[in-house]
Amino acid sequence: MVTVRALGALQGLDRHELVRSLVRFGFDSLPLGALVSVFTGGILVLLADLNVSRYGARAIVGWAAGYTVLREFGPLFVALVMTGRVGARNAAELASMGIGGQLEGLRGVGEDPFALLVAPRVAASTLGIGLLGTACSLVAILFAAIFGKLMLDIDLGLFFRSFAGLLSWRDLVACLVKTFAFGAVIALVSTRCGLMARGGAQAVGRAAATAVVSSAAVLTAIDWLLTLALAKVLG
Repeated sequence: MVTVRALGALQGLDRHELVRSLVRFGFDSLPLGALVSVFTGGILVLLADLNVSRYGARAIVGWAAGYTVLREFGPLFVALVMTGRVGARNAAELASMGIGGQLEGLRGVGEDPFALLVAPRVAASTLGIGLLGTACSLVAILFAAIFGKLMLDIDLGLFFRSFAGLLSWRDLVACLVKTFAFGAVIALVSTRCGLMARGGAQAVGRAAATAVVSSAAVLTAIDWLLTLALAKVLG
């Protein structure tokens, strides 16, 4: 019910709150997302080189690293980290406002709290995490190439030639679909956890913790479903 009302209020959402939430949930999370992506790229190029070198196919290491980043680990790793930053924060703030009576106060003066507060957060989280996940996936690929050069002596030209030559637009589409879907999952799950909070101050902490755990569980399930669907649709 909470999810349906949040989605239904998107048409009349408050644009000022949307921009403010977009900065907090998206732009402010960029340093953390970039840091995660740096080491994600380093890990994946090591694993890619380990596997392709067994078959004497080091020439495709750029493709192997880029494919795993775009199709799976770039979107998923960033989303899991954002559950702790964006999801927990969103749930805690909404729980605090609900328990403190601020949401009822808005209703008392004729304002719709879903249009004023909830819908902008859902839209901002979806858009912000979607854009963040896409940008961080590209950062991961860049640092995969850098780590490959510094640690494995993989020529940068070779890396990017195999990356550009073997990857297709389908891989980028798959990355975009997953990042925006994951952003929507985090937004909706954390919003529901925040609005369903009941009790005193301890309920705020419980709402934040529940948002993180629930979002992570739903993300892995959605990731599995999307992987199956995208494999059939895009190949």
